[in-house]
Amino acid sequence: MKRILFALLLSAGITSASMAQSAQYEGAMTKQIALLDDYNNFNPEKLQELANTFERIGAAEKTQWLPFYYAGYCNVMHAFLEKDQSKVDAIADKAAADISIADTLSPKNDEVYVVKSLIASSRISVDPQSRGRQYGMEAANWQSEAAKINSENPRVYILQGQSLFYTPEQFGGSKSEAKKKFEIALQKFGTFKPASSLAPHWGERQAQHLISQIK
Repeated sequence: MKRILFALLLSAGITSASMAQSAQYEGAMTKQIALLDDYNNFNPEKLQELANTFERIGAAEKTQWLPFYYAGYCNVMHAFLEKDQSKVDAIADKAAADISIADTLSPKNDEVYVVKSLIASSRISVDPQSRGRQYGMEAANWQSEAAKINSENPRVYILQGQSLFYTPEQFGGSKSEAKKKFEIALQKFGTFKPASSLAPHWGERQAQHLISQIK
């Protein structure tokens, strides 16, 4: 009887500890995601700080893919905003390292593939003339893979639209075709439901802003 009681108490203790750990994780992630959602924090310094925090959360929660996803996303956004092109590859490498861990923890994940596409695109800016074809194709391939997994993900269409928007017309770009992709993305956002309160939900304001730039 004592053994049974001890086992029950031990089980209850483990369950309570797990619940406390889960609540701590969700609280930490919710706080950081809220900071990431604030466009005032979209600058290299703050994005680097957020990436570091997400990496620390990931190190503590070794089975969770979302901290590494967000760390990768913050780092690749930093790469896009970095004015010193000699630093872009190193920042993109950090994003790639983070998203590789997320990919291992959550294979065949469309959100992970979206960030992989962003990482490839960020490397183009270092030397568009020599890198455009290689990394443009890589970015497009990851977009295609993401769409195969979840064609309802609005971020896939945002990335497709961005590729058309920023690519010169002589190389296949088109503002009018980009607008169509952004409109599809906004339609998808109308019915899109994130898998959880911590799941990726960014992009709607970005699509609206880019559409406003197209006459």
